[in-house]
Amino acid sequence: MNQSSNPFEGFQSGFAAIAGAPNVGKSTLLNRMIGEKISITSSKPQTTRNRIMGIAHGEDYQIVFLDTPGVHRSNKPLNRKIVEVALAAIDEVDLILVVVDASNPDPQSEALIVEKLQQRKNTPALLALNKIDLIEKPRLLHQIDTWSKAHPFAEIFPISALDGTQVPELLAAMRNLLPEGPPYFPEDALTDMPERFIVAEIVREKIFEQTGQEVPYGTAVTIESFEESDDLIHIHAAVHVERDSQKGIIIGKQGQMLKTIGTEARTDIEHLLGTKVFLKLFVRVEKNWSRNPRAMRKLGY
Repeated sequence: MNQSSNPFEGFQSGFAAIAGAPNVGKSTLLNRMIGEKISITSSKPQTTRNRIMGIAHGEDYQIVFLDTPGVHRSNKPLNRKIVEVALAAIDEVDLILVVVDASNPDPQSEALIVEKLQQRKNTPALLALNKIDLIEKPRLLHQIDTWSKAHPFAEIFPISALDGTQVPELLAAMRNLLPEGPPYFPEDALTDMPERFIVAEIVREKIFEQTGQEVPYGTAVTIESFEESDDLIHIHAAVHVERDSQKGIIIGKQGQMLKTIGTEARTDIEHLLGTKVFLKLFVRVEKNWSRNPRAMRKLGY
């Protein structure tokens, strides 16, 4: 009687890059696919700055997702670095998932992504037309037709990352395109990012949610200390801004804005870590850090 010596026969695993223009819902989709919030989301574009890894587990598959920053054209040093990170991720994967905001196309950014796909013709690609709840069916059908001519996608899925419409079907299609092989991570792992990184990202998300249009883009967050005890984690985080005026906005009148940011962040961090958290935030001015390569490296970019 012949028995296979491969314990992972029939198991499929691989790496998939999630690529798209800013604010198309990539991070929301990643969180939906893995069943946990590990990538920050915001209604403002360019929220994600780093490549964030998230892991989806199934009985016979494991998909390791790379959630990339939004691809766009920019002359700003920080934004150029962000786009380099996004495009580099596409070179490293078994599968590419392109996400498009069906309700608000971005032709310039989408052209950059198609150009990159042309260089990776041997890598299978899927297209997710997101936010379908916001457009009429004739317009959606027109977009499906346009995209099917732009690149030979394996499949095109109209989805809603927010409510989960067609996301299970999208996951099944991705699983079928992966090579056979063993899982890369234990079945309880959701990301390879350290807790300190995700905590800093949660604080930055709350700054995006609570402050005005320009302030979040000049903001970075670093974790100064992360001390665990039996039933409490003490976290001190520094919020770095570029100008004194931004510091004033983030602290707010009588410190109210900083308190709100801290309270909102602590709630999400406690959910993530499964324990009580003491979170202390400080605000520091690092003049024009987003234009200074050395300062950008110091703050993790």
